Amino acid sequence: MNWIIINTFQFIQLCILVRVLLSWIPHDPYNDYVRMLYNITDIILKPIRDNLPIHGAPFDVSPIIAIFLINFLKNIVLRII
Repeated sequence: MNWIIINTFQFIQLCILVRVLLSWIPHDPYNDYVRMLYNITDIILKPIRDNLPIHGAPFDVSPIIAIFLINFLKNIVLRII
């Protein structure tokens, strides 16, 4: 059971990391895989962006905050189980 939880959280973190890397290189935003990745990560990143007081910052810190929150949540879930 633990490996399912760990792999799920790692998959989400990997999706966020890939999205960050895609923001640094030119890509087709209408590609089906890119859109799927954006749909998966927007569920997590959009609420963080909306609640950050820093609008117009030179870089987006929401992926960093999301990864910290995911790790925190993973640790809590693993301790409960």
